[in-house]
Amino acid sequence: MIFLDSNVPMYLVGAPHPNKDATRRILERLIAAEERLVTDVEVIQEILHRYTAIRRRDAVGPCVDALLELADEVFAVEVADALRARGLVMAREERSARAAIHAAVMERRGVRRIVSFDGGFDALEGVERICD
Repeated sequence: MIFLDSNVPMYLVGAPHPNKDATRRILERLIAAEERLVTDVEVIQEILHRYTAIRRRDAVGPCVDALLELADEVFAVEVADALRARGLVMAREERSARAAIHAAVMERRGVRRIVSFDGGFDALEGVERICD
């Protein structure tokens, strides 16, 4: 099982960017290997937040649709995840809240790998980041 971060569908459907081709290659490889791809509902919130903030509401639909097409399952974020994330951000100052939420959901669901271009996930023990 491999978790998809918000930057995956954003690079996939977004404007030209060096990570766009890398995203396609990674996804093609994982799909060909029949890997189970998952995400959480917070990723959808991040997409909504980002595209609203940059006044690109037209991109919300295609990006969320791409995520839902790729993901075999979208996990809920539970209170226990938020409490675990609290512990993760308190343990290390450089951890972001968003990475901690995803890490907590991943931990609860037994997911150890994540496709993301966010290097913040490298600081999380037990999480392997796939970015190439």
